[in-house]
Amino acid sequence: MENTENHSSINEATTPLKLSEKIGYGLGDTASCLYYNTFAMFLMYFYTDVYGLAPAVVGTMFLVTRIWDTFNDPLMGILTDRTKTKNGTFRPWLRWMLIPFMIAGVLTFYTPDWNMTAKIIYAYVTYTFVGMAYTAINIPYSALMGVMSSDGNQRTILSSWRFIGAFSGNIIVQFSLLRLVSFFGNGNEKIGFFWSFVVFALMAGGMFLTTYYTTKERIAKPKNQENNLKADFSELLKNGPWLALCLVGVLTLIWISIKSAAIIYYFKYYVGNQDGASTFMWTGSIFTILGITLTKQFTSIFGGKKRAYLFLNVITAIMMFAFFFAKPESTISIYALHLLGSFFSGPLLPLTWAMFADTADYAEWKFGRRSTGLIFSAGTFSQKFGWTIGGAIAGWLLAFYKFEANAEQSADSLKGIVLLMSIIPAIGAVIAGIAALIYKIDDKLEKQMQADLAERRAES
Repeated sequence: MENTENHSSINEATTPLKLSEKIGYGLGDTASCLYYNTFAMFLMYFYTDVYGLAPAVVGTMFLVTRIWDTFNDPLMGILTDRTKTKNGTFRPWLRWMLIPFMIAGVLTFYTPDWNMTAKIIYAYVTYTFVGMAYTAINIPYSALMGVMSSDGNQRTILSSWRFIGAFSGNIIVQFSLLRLVSFFGNGNEKIGFFWSFVVFALMAGGMFLTTYYTTKERIAKPKNQENNLKADFSELLKNGPWLALCLVGVLTLIWISIKSAAIIYYFKYYVGNQDGASTFMWTGSIFTILGITLTKQFTSIFGGKKRAYLFLNVITAIMMFAFFFAKPESTISIYALHLLGSFFSGPLLPLTWAMFADTADYAEWKFGRRSTGLIFSAGTFSQKFGWTIGGAIAGWLLAFYKFEANAEQSADSLKGIVLLMSIIPAIGAVIAGIAALIYKIDDKLEKQMQADLAERRAES
């Protein structure tokens, strides 16, 4: 009887997922990106031009708080791996952390009428709080993908749905945030940002609940696996593909966060039309989603996930490098390069997370142990570390080029803003693509791992 149940579980784990489950899972990243995209594209601006902090102070705060937040990720992964409830290992966290997640986001965008020292302390505390709350809900959400299906193709498709959800969240933020700030604030951006994020927090809460109720965990740890923290970390550090992917994740998020942080400055100070930033961002996200829908096709065209990742980074870098030569009045050039770059960069994050799921399989295949939460949390660790470095670099470079908030910029300052939108992230994209060469799980090894693991599970 036990063997029959086990075969049933294996069959269920390889069965194509229902559309409702894919959409439900994708909504979790829509919820996440209502936060993440607001932070990536507007938080630097909020802190400098609305809250009133100097760019160098913001850059240092991003570095300090995000390093702390980054090291929380593996701890959260360890905790989730050891969670056992009737509702699963990872899904319950979506419900448990919902209220802290919502409250933390709202507090981050409150501007107290205090002296500058107190305001800096408040910014550090609330930004640390929201980072920890985001970690506590996003780590189990990310790891959930690794236990919903054991089929590599299904996980690539599921990852694509996840990032369709993510960039749908981006579109919501990019299209509506500045409009909501204007609507709620009526000229007062402090009030506008606060109430706008109240709306986003409520939306995110509803979406995470939908993810909780529409998804199912189908893959469990091997039955004979004992909780052993030393073994978990030892095997993680022996997992060559995971180490390679962590490096790739750091490099990718560095260039993405630098460019994302620069957009609103580019339009406000270089183009001279702050409202144009919203259209620029949401149209780019539409083309990113179009690229995401073709992730599986790009993987086939380029001959595997690794090769697709390399070539798509290089193509994206070419578009960003050319962006340096676009004049502020050249709307056609600005949008053409941006939309093409968005299209070709679209599959990068779905490919990354599909490959992280493969590294969880690699660990089980190679060492006989599965620590999905730790692997995904450590993957998030690498990406947050890249986001940390990229955000700090953006703040420091703005200070280096003598940026002054709400003032006419010097020629050097304008040049720095353009570099942050073009050549600097282009160099980062090329380096990230080249780094993908050291990731060794190709299509042949992936199929071998799937077959071997299916056989072991059937015998257990």
